[in-house]
Amino acid sequence: MKKDFAVPEEVSHICATLAGAGFEAYLVGGCVRDMILKRIPKDWDIATNAKPKEVQGLFPDSVYENDFGTVIVKTEELPESTGPRLRENDKEKTEKKIKAVEVTTYRIEGKYSDKRHPDEVKFAKTIEEDLSRRDFTVNAMAMDLKGGITDPFFGQEDIRKKSIRAVGNAEERFREDALRLMRAVRFAVELDFEIELNTRRAIEKLAGGLEEIAKERIRDEFEKMIMTPQAARGILLLEELDLLRYVLPELREGLGVGQNKHHIYSVFEHDVKALDYTAKQGYSLPVRLAALLHDVGKPRVKSGDGPDSTFYQHEYVSAKMTVQALDRLRFPKDLVDQVAHLVRRHMFHYNVGEISPAGVRRFVVRVGSENIDDLLKVREADRIGSGVKKAVPYKLRHLLFMIDKVKRDPLSPKMLKITGDDVMRELALPESRRVGWILASLFDEVLDDPERNNRDELTLRMKKLNTLTDDQLKLLAENAKNKKDELEGEAEEEMKKQHHVS
Repeated sequence: MKKDFAVPEEVSHICATLAGAGFEAYLVGGCVRDMILKRIPKDWDIATNAKPKEVQGLFPDSVYENDFGTVIVKTEELPESTGPRLRENDKEKTEKKIKAVEVTTYRIEGKYSDKRHPDEVKFAKTIEEDLSRRDFTVNAMAMDLKGGITDPFFGQEDIRKKSIRAVGNAEERFREDALRLMRAVRFAVELDFEIELNTRRAIEKLAGGLEEIAKERIRDEFEKMIMTPQAARGILLLEELDLLRYVLPELREGLGVGQNKHHIYSVFEHDVKALDYTAKQGYSLPVRLAALLHDVGKPRVKSGDGPDSTFYQHEYVSAKMTVQALDRLRFPKDLVDQVAHLVRRHMFHYNVGEISPAGVRRFVVRVGSENIDDLLKVREADRIGSGVKKAVPYKLRHLLFMIDKVKRDPLSPKMLKITGDDVMRELALPESRRVGWILASLFDEVLDDPERNNRDELTLRMKKLNTLTDDQLKLLAENAKNKKDELEGEAEEEMKKQHHVS
């Protein structure tokens, strides 16, 4: 059977070179699946009966540094592709630049004692043998450059059925590499397929095998799943298949935990619906993770039950749990910090006319101007996850207006009309904490009134501040740093009113 496809020139050249030398060469795995689905492949992999040394002989600019028969062939970045186009408007997408292509010798594998790597790899003689070691039928197909498909496990039929089915014995495939348990879920949501019944039962039976998988590998699959439009369905599938406890057990604490009269869903349902909104909107990974985890701490701080139950300080607990969860999954520290910051700051209250420009300035400083857009996206998700219809009500639009307005004002100590060098020169001070305390106090005053940000007035103020003792200056600076912005204070007061707490 032939399919329309577009293959990058670099890949075609490698296959043609192998064929010209008397070897077989097939496109294999995900790229074949994607071409049948009329999707643009992200990666192009080639399988051949040529041994690694023979491949390297044909492609001097290549690397072979593994035990799995895979040679990395470096290629020139050519702009054109060969073969019929998938669709005319896909032209730019199919001209994807490729820097390297994996060329792997046909192989069969022995037992997987570590549930990750085969104990031994033996080279196979046929493409059918090679395909038999792969995870799912939709990934166990091979295609030659003429479009002929080798499909011994009926992957095309499963594509038509929209079914994720393990190759051969499902339990054997999952025992070989337990990460396939998560990959089944990821492919199901990425392709909008269902997991075939026997494959599903095998996942449920062997779910505990995920405990033996390196957290980095779990993270990579989880991230790919979260970045699909059906990310929320992925979380639900992980829970249904008993896998979520090995990925994000913190989320499970919200199962069946009811909220108060401001929410119609349980904590778990609310978190998943918040994620769903961000995924459907195509928001970034930090925003999606923050939406999913923003209320994860609620079960631990819940007080009372029914419509008047409370969740005081849940944003702090949720931020702490977020750090623990994402650290465990080995996410990069800067991303962990960013997500935790969004979670920590997601509770704020804004009513038109109640918050001063100074309060908005402090809010921007606390959140960070670079994080404002993402925080508001998390707030949108929080609202939709609570069952309301409008993601961005008038109050949020007005807050955006106020933020744009105050962005012209000094929003960091670097925007002061004086510097630390000015302070040291004017006051004859050495470089010290005292200089920092003075700058922090001056910045706090300018946040209240930007008109004070002129050199003459700041010079007068610094001289007065310099008359204070170190202890007095330190206390003043710390109070400025810890001063609640009005949006946080109003949020706390609003919650007290809602829950009849004085």
